[in-house]
Order: sequence, then C-alpha cells, then structure tokens
Amino acid sequence: MKAAQILREKINSGRVTVGALATMHFWPELVEVSRNAGLDYLIIDTEHMGHNPETIATGCALGRVMDFPVLIRPPEAQYGHVRLAADLGACGFLLPQVRSAATLDEVRDALYMPPRGKRRPGGPGNRWPVDYHYETWKREVEDDWIVMPQIESPEGLANADAIARHEITTAIAVGPYDLSASLGVCWKPESPELAAALATIRAAGRAVGKNMWMIGDGPTLVKKGFTLLCIAEPVYALEGALRASALAARAPQGSAAPAAGKDDKPLP
Repeated sequence: MKAAQILREKINSGRVTVGALATMHFWPELVEVSRNAGLDYLIIDTEHMGHNPETIATGCALGRVMDFPVLIRPPEAQYGHVRLAADLGACGFLLPQVRSAATLDEVRDALYMPPRGKRRPGGPGNRWPVDYHYETWKREVEDDWIVMPQIESPEGLANADAIARHEITTAIAVGPYDLSASLGVCWKPESPELAAALATIRAAGRAVGKNMWMIGDGPTLVKKGFTLLCIAEPVYALEGALRASALAARAPQGSAAPAAGKDDKPLP
C-alpha cells in the first residue's frame, strides 16, 4: 500500500507533514486538489457528515492510483464502522473518541484478517492487494494501515499511555475541541487544563516513539514543536480565502487591505 507507506515514512521522520479534514463537503476532485496544493494527506470525515459511500470509494481509488494518502474518519471507533471504512479503500483511519486500549482491540479485529483479527474484506478495498492470499493481505495492506486514535475525553486521557502503546497505533491524536468541552473549558484553547491534557497526550506518544497528530493553525503548531498537522477544513479554507479577497477588493485604492481577521472557531 504505497500511499500508506509514504505517509508513514513522513510521520515517523519528524518532518512537517500537513493535511486537511474534509467535513462539510467531499468530492473526488478534492483528492487531486489536495495533492496539487502540496498537502501530504486528506481525511474524509464521516463522523459529522454522511458522505456518499460511492463518492468516498472513488476518492480513495484516486488516492491509490496517485499514491496520495486518503484516510477516513469513521462515525465511531467500532468494528462495523471501521471495517466499512477499510472496505471503501482508505489507507488509514482517524478514530474518534477512543477511550481505552480495549477500543483499539476492537479496531484491530476490524482491520486484520484471521488469525490476527476478524475482518471479512470486500468492496473497493479489495483492489489494494495484487491477490487474495493471506500473506499478501498482511504484507500489502494490513501492515501498512495508518491508525490515529483521537483522545477526546477524561477517560481517554487517563488511558493515553496504553492507547499510544497499542500495536495498531501509528500516531497518537487528539480532538482538542471535544476534549476542551469534556474538561469544562469549551472553547478556551489557552486554558491551563487543556494545555496540561495536550502535554499528557504528547508525552504518551513520545514515550513510545510515536508522533502526535494535532489540528489547528499550521505556523502556530510548528512553533510549538508539532510536526504532524491538520491545517484546514477545505470549505472553511475557501471561505477564508474569499473573505480575504473581498476585503482586499474593497480596500481604498493605494492603502493596505484590512486584515481578514481570525475566527477562533476550531477546525472540526
């Protein structure tokens, strides 16, 4: 699974790796747009929007053909949802609301065929391997999955070490908005409570040599030492670019355009 291998190498290298989370809309051409924009990966978000499965499968197929990593965030980190995401042809998964290592055991069953798991592969995802022998599935698909469990609750925070250590975890992740809400500081991104929680999650990953996926403003995150970044929701990015263009067009001739302004709404 070359796309997953490419992304895994970038994640583990410590180089700045940037991607986007397509929540509001997804259309297959967005895969090509993301690659041409210089992104390293794209996540199709099905936790908050019910994108058409055939459209998702087409986007994943384009990623496979272009060796561009396309991941899926399923509605929940449960066997049925994760297995379906794998069947659609994604090369990896951002898992919402992971609360314990037991959740990842269930995910492992959904991603690995027997004897390691319980997966029954099918659908467009069957185009990943060159044949259907077990060793081919293991070598060309299963061993390359990108799995990033999001910690978004006090329970997940308490189990951060075990979640980071789990065999299927590629990089530990966070849902900063949901985590802030569960900690009683929604949405106060600079609150000490949230800062301490993020530090705990980051330390859990570092202790086992795993990077941390973080979402937000790219330059700000890089200054804080993060390298595995999600920097945009494409529709919000388009809105920001259009707003900046409109402000520039309305600026008095010869004067500097007014700043577009920053909305403190977090990415989804």
